Amino acid sequence: MIIHITEQGETYTSIAREYGVSAERIIADNGLFGIENPPSGMALLILQPESIYVVKEGDTLFSVANMFGLSVDKLKQRNPALAQTNTLNTGETLAITFDGQGNKDISIYGFLYPSIKRNVLNSSLPFLTSAAVFSYGAEADGSLIEPLDTSVLPILKEGNVNPYMVLSSITGEGGFNSELASDLFNNPSTQDMVIENILQIMRDKGYKGLDIDFEFVNAADRDAFTNFVRRTTNELNANGFSVNVDLAPKTSSQQRGTLYEGHDYRALGEAANTVMVMTYEWGYTYSEPMAVAPINQVRRVIEYAVSEIEPNKIYMGIPNYGYDWTLPYEKGVTRARLIGNEEAISIAAENNAQILYDETAATPYFKYRAADRTDHEVWFEDIRSIKAKFDLIDEFGLKGAGYWNLMRNFNQNWIYAGYRYNIDKSGVVPLTN
Repeated sequence: MIIHITEQGETYTSIAREYGVSAERIIADNGLFGIENPPSGMALLILQPESIYVVKEGDTLFSVANMFGLSVDKLKQRNPALAQTNTLNTGETLAITFDGQGNKDISIYGFLYPSIKRNVLNSSLPFLTSAAVFSYGAEADGSLIEPLDTSVLPILKEGNVNPYMVLSSITGEGGFNSELASDLFNNPSTQDMVIENILQIMRDKGYKGLDIDFEFVNAADRDAFTNFVRRTTNELNANGFSVNVDLAPKTSSQQRGTLYEGHDYRALGEAANTVMVMTYEWGYTYSEPMAVAPINQVRRVIEYAVSEIEPNKIYMGIPNYGYDWTLPYEKGVTRARLIGNEEAISIAAENNAQILYDETAATPYFKYRAADRTDHEVWFEDIRSIKAKFDLIDEFGLKGAGYWNLMRNFNQNWIYAGYRYNIDKSGVVPLTN
């Protein structure tokens, strides 16, 4: 695997010739469809096949995978175009192995909304262990607000991905309500109804687990929230389901702030089967321009997390997005635009911007002047920042990566994950409580 930093004037053809791969493969692996030439300073993922197979008449995905001792998912991981189809074309060349590929086991968890585009979901399915569908909400009477999830669940199951049901403090109006959450945490009879309704929905719809996502929990509800997670986990485990809880990115047990004080890392780590630490949003809609998930800050959070929670229960959060800020930045006024990582490359190419890399944050960024003469600064993720994050996951022996969210294409990320790891597709997370 090679990371190639592009220079002004390079073309896909010239880069392909340098590494002995096809230009089509470079374009596909890096999500560069529709971009005539890569922008200067872009990090390209270059994978060099060690062995290939040319499709013969009558071959199927299963027969080819079986021929080489692979799963269909693994064959799709090495040939991402196959994620969009179940058929092979005679004469098509497939990559079977790559030079230097890894085999370390990892679980990959991701969030999605039911409105996700089918082609975007298809591109990530071979690389996912589990996917959490956002989001159910609990009413004061114990009834549940249901998302329109029925169309996406069969796709996840067909893709050999475990669907997780998300429970949050979302309201019927789409916002989050800490007081409604507080009522749930402190009312056993409401909890009875909520848990009963969760179990019924999980059985009816085929969910394999529950994701508990309560943010901005009142400090006074810290222990009540933990008790709710513990009770829910015990009852769902008894019925064959697993529970993950999402945690704010803390760096100490004494950290102040409404986002942090209601989350007791040690107790919640013991209460749930797994946790996902939300290690992103340093750069956010109203912040000054900066990396969304700077690796130095992410490291501080993970160092604290493993001091309180078993590492093999932890998913480290990874953002599948970036932001575009209009300059000059004015605190409380400037509102950054949420963008996809592949969209960031398109913006750089369209505006002839040179992509730079912040070594401390391990994150790419660039500045450009738009057609309306406004100045902009963009921070996003690329193969370099993703590699740095996977390095951290391996260093601390974490369970895997958790993506917020799956709603945008990020081919570099998925192809690299499949190259570097053996992604767990084995089923429900084993119960540990």
